[in-house]
Amino acid sequence: MDRRPTSSSSIETHFVDIHEVLPKEKEGAMEDKVEKPPKRPNKFRDMKKPSGRSFSRQVSLETGFSVLNRESKAKDERRVLRSGKSFGGFGANNTNQVGRDGRKGDFSIFMTKSSLTRQNSLLPSRKEIGLDSQKNDGPGHDDDSVPAGRYFAALKGPELDEVKESEDILLPKDELWPFLLRFPIGSFGICLGLSSQAVLWRALATSPATKFLHVTPFINLALWFLALAVLLSVSFIYILKCLYYFEAVKREYFHPVRVNFFFAPWVVCMFLAISLPSILAPKTLHPAIWCIFMGPYFFLELKIYGQWLSGGKRRLCKVANPSSHLSVVGNFVGAILAAKVGWEEAAKFLWAVGFAHYLVVFVTLYQRLPTSEALPKELHPVYSMFIAAPSAASIAWGIVYGDVDGLSRTCYFIALFLFVSLIVRINFFRGFRFSVAWWSYTFPLTTVSVASIKYAEHVPSVLSKGLAISLSFMSSTMVLVLLVTTFLHAFVWRTLFPNDLAIAITKRKHSRDKKPFKKAYDIRRWTKQSPLSLVSAITKNHSADKDLDDQEMELAGH
Repeated sequence: MDRRPTSSSSIETHFVDIHEVLPKEKEGAMEDKVEKPPKRPNKFRDMKKPSGRSFSRQVSLETGFSVLNRESKAKDERRVLRSGKSFGGFGANNTNQVGRDGRKGDFSIFMTKSSLTRQNSLLPSRKEIGLDSQKNDGPGHDDDSVPAGRYFAALKGPELDEVKESEDILLPKDELWPFLLRFPIGSFGICLGLSSQAVLWRALATSPATKFLHVTPFINLALWFLALAVLLSVSFIYILKCLYYFEAVKREYFHPVRVNFFFAPWVVCMFLAISLPSILAPKTLHPAIWCIFMGPYFFLELKIYGQWLSGGKRRLCKVANPSSHLSVVGNFVGAILAAKVGWEEAAKFLWAVGFAHYLVVFVTLYQRLPTSEALPKELHPVYSMFIAAPSAASIAWGIVYGDVDGLSRTCYFIALFLFVSLIVRINFFRGFRFSVAWWSYTFPLTTVSVASIKYAEHVPSVLSKGLAISLSFMSSTMVLVLLVTTFLHAFVWRTLFPNDLAIAITKRKHSRDKKPFKKAYDIRRWTKQSPLSLVSAITKNHSADKDLDDQEMELAGH
């Protein structure tokens, strides 16, 4: 073949096609080097131009290597590190840039949209920090919520708060998140435990069955103010979280377990209204108090019960867990408050609604239907929720109808049996990580203690009074232990609010074996293809060629 020396322009084109584009910082320095005339003759000018076939072969090989290099880089960016830096951490290519910017995790994906808009000018572009892979998984990119089944698939533990080892998260594990992002809705459990204690000590101070104890009402007064102060503090912090990290609040709302804790603030308010100290309480509470506290609870349960009834991805058999009793107990507490404000018909209505849904939740959890998500085998304080609803139903029936009759005693005996079935397995409750959600599991024991006091009033005996005092002492001791433990975790060990990994899961599980790009020239894709698929592809191509030949013969015949 004819070989002619190549010109300088062709050589320049050759370098542009093969080599990668240099960054802007090095472009100026490179141009200076190119503009300087070479001090000695270039050896490439004396070389002969290779043949057309060999030149095109060289370009295809170089291009293929550069493409493979780019694909491997893209794959490295998508690979999730087992250190937990997944989509929130960055690869080695971005280490210097992250160090200059002082940012390790993109927490803005959980921020409220208005707050995120104000800070857009201070944030680097998504392409610069390598967050393109979040566009389909971040909470702020579309209106689709995380499916309920996804939480069961990606999380583990009775509270669904631990991420499985095979799952990815959107934020880094080895970096401490902002405080508001770590503050969970389960913090209202502290308020539940303290406010229910205020109810218990008011009953101990005013009940005829425990009159011989001479309990001072000032204990109820101190607990009431303590519960009120904690409620105001937790509510203020969570309102700030709603303002700045509303996307994280939405994630908690769609969580199968934590959605039930959105009922907790209103139950706490009704507990405080019921346990109002005699020094501060009027003879009859105003009905507006019941409307203010029960209204939001009622509209929220319309939403939740509607999802249970209408089916779909959040039907009861898919999302039922012991924490679902929180969405039922409020009906009985609201019935007690309605009776205290003088609205007896509203109290009867709420009791009926609560009892109907309690039966449904109880049967669903007790049967363990094949369509239900499996509950953990190990016991956990979450199982104490089984005691709360029948105890509250017993108390509410006695207050609404004025007598602890057969139905009230039936509910009380059910709660007592469930309590005994759990207390005999107390050894299985050891070895679990402490969390603020444990506070929510103290009020069921407090509720059964109050129910025992009401039962002892109508059935006075040594056994009934002794049971009421024993349960009350056990409940108060548990709350005191939790109070000390919470103080140590909050101020001494500073581990009360760890990173809330449950809200940072992806909307779908990412397959590690799936290739980010599928190109026709990718040789590895063809080598992994099964022989059957190769035979089918060859057969399709052969049949297509045969049809084309037949059409050409027909045209030639005409």
